[in-house]
Amino acid sequence: MPEIGAKAAVVKSTTVSGDGTEIAFERSGSGPAVILVSSALADRSDAAKLAGLLSQHFTVINYDRRGRGASGDGADYAVGREVEDIAALIGEAEGPVSVFGSSSGAVLALRAAAAGLEIRRLALYEPPFVVDDDGFGPPPGFARRIDELIAQDRRGDAVRYFMTRAQAMPWFVAASMRFVPGVWPNLKALAHTLPYDIAVMGDTQQGKPLEADVWSAVKARTLVLTGGKSAAGFQRAARALAGVLPDGGHRTLDGLNHGAVVMAPGKLAPGLVDFLRS
Repeated sequence: MPEIGAKAAVVKSTTVSGDGTEIAFERSGSGPAVILVSSALADRSDAAKLAGLLSQHFTVINYDRRGRGASGDGADYAVGREVEDIAALIGEAEGPVSVFGSSSGAVLALRAAAAGLEIRRLALYEPPFVVDDDGFGPPPGFARRIDELIAQDRRGDAVRYFMTRAQAMPWFVAASMRFVPGVWPNLKALAHTLPYDIAVMGDTQQGKPLEADVWSAVKARTLVLTGGKSAAGFQRAARALAGVLPDGGHRTLDGLNHGAVVMAPGKLAPGLVDFLRS
């Protein structure tokens, strides 16, 4: 195991998913394997700092979801294809595997576990389920509007619409991101994958209770994490999910918000390490 604070070497590699799509990933560290699943409008670069921290304790597999970064993409998208991508990455690991996912990536990780993949532990940060009819979450017609903007090649508008209507980001914050060097071009480059994450969420953002029979197939011990500064809707969703999982728990991390993977990986990592090593 590397010494605390030591930087583990990062090895770039690829694997081939069930439909022949090449999935790019980075491997670092040693010990039990942990796969990192990114959120909407994110590739593996978003979790690079978190991967570095976790690699002091684990073998970390940080990958580009299909259609992002260095990974390929299939002709027709299906959530099941992304589950197959995770299965291929599990095949690259040696021994038991844990999975960490953030936001819609947390829901993808859940779907992979529900599909029967061999996952030992699940750590999920703020899966954006909408379990109450209180205005939290995207508005009616959201998916259709995203599809229209993508079809019109209005990628920047699609990104802004997602940020302001799905993530409740103030419009002036979303507008200011255009002036952050390197950030806006990368977000626009990932805009075409927004429908993928909408498909991953399925019908779970309609203000209805979670269907217990859907998630009861998740056998892995699961910890649902939320940030103390995040919207109350994330807290309600986390408690609801923990309540329907066979072996689920919920923990709130003080001082964090929905962007913790990128903005505060140093505060997020200790809780992950404690849970994943238990």
